[in-house]
Amino acid sequence: MIPSIDINDYNYVLPDARIAKYPLPVRDESKLLRYNDGIVQESIFRDLPQFLPEGALMVFNDTKVVPARLHFVRPTGAHIEIFCLEPVTPGEYNLSFATTSECVWKCVIGNAKRWKDDILSLYNPEQNETVAAMDMHAELLSRDGQTGLVRLSWADGSAFSRVLEVCGSVPIPPYLNRGTEAIDKERYQTLYARIRGSVAAPTAGLHFTERVLQDIKAKGIETQRVCLHVGAGTFLPVKDADVSRHPMHREPFVVKRELLEKLLDRDRTVIAVGTTSVRTLESLYYAGVDCLETGAPKDIGQWAPYEREYSASTEEAIGALIKYLDDNGLQELSLGTRIIIVPGFRWRIVDLLVTNFHQPCSTLLLLVSAFVGGDWQTIYRYAVTHGFRFLSYGDSSLLRRVDK
Repeated sequence: MIPSIDINDYNYVLPDARIAKYPLPVRDESKLLRYNDGIVQESIFRDLPQFLPEGALMVFNDTKVVPARLHFVRPTGAHIEIFCLEPVTPGEYNLSFATTSECVWKCVIGNAKRWKDDILSLYNPEQNETVAAMDMHAELLSRDGQTGLVRLSWADGSAFSRVLEVCGSVPIPPYLNRGTEAIDKERYQTLYARIRGSVAAPTAGLHFTERVLQDIKAKGIETQRVCLHVGAGTFLPVKDADVSRHPMHREPFVVKRELLEKLLDRDRTVIAVGTTSVRTLESLYYAGVDCLETGAPKDIGQWAPYEREYSASTEEAIGALIKYLDDNGLQELSLGTRIIIVPGFRWRIVDLLVTNFHQPCSTLLLLVSAFVGGDWQTIYRYAVTHGFRFLSYGDSSLLRRVDK
């Protein structure tokens, strides 16, 4: 049954001074809040490995943020911002990034009411010769409110990935209330980012340095990766008081067979780095149930975990995914998920969570509350009153799951 939740019950006062506008000079010098069974303790992120159990499995999201924000100008002089959300033609990220003349993307359009039928030219106020040579244009194919389908074209034969690197800017979160700066190109990206496709960083990973990763390895903790491309929906507030009316957007993810094999060991602690890794890992159970019932997995719906009872064990569900891959000669599972994790969620896979501090009245705060058995206020009250920095460039926390 879909739970009845009032988002106003997940509000708290977040002073503007607590929002980190910029990253710290050194990634792993951020503060670390540790929560275990109602007890809160404080340390530094570089000490994270000593708080993790030996032999655990730690899962990272290796998606890479693309400079997806482009600025165009109409012949009238009006400025239009285009924020690329997901590829349409070609529909696969890698294929779209490889195109050399044009592609179509679903976009958020800033100043949308001022864009009619004319073709836009890329805004190039500094007369950058490389940008000028690309001769980039945008054509509006259709529009639905602030989003629309946009054909992007350019003339110099560069791959679209190169076009974005040269012409685009990193889409830092709007709550930072500042423009993108040079530091964001490096720091709004994890050290282990590999696969292009996100329009927002999996920010829990921003704290990791090479020394922390080496200390994790030395502790005997195995690391694995998933890839979930973070969509612009991560920025969307819950506008309706009734959470059941909040739409979650589809986000594509890829999980390798090797990780599925590791997840069959249910005596092993599973540590998720970030809420995107959590949502990917927990989505696997429901994909596995689809395999058991129909022979093939499908995208996971927003309310799938709550709509009925599930009797299959985690081992059975993961085993079914492995069998599906083997039967089809595949080494990785590619799906999409809209899953929302709220209080009342039954956890199947993740035991420990590394995550930042999230906005009031957000779906991510609902996830944290579900993870700690509803005791989110203890954590956030401590963080606000003890000088922790919040949101994307803020401090971190290590949370142990509470089942209630």
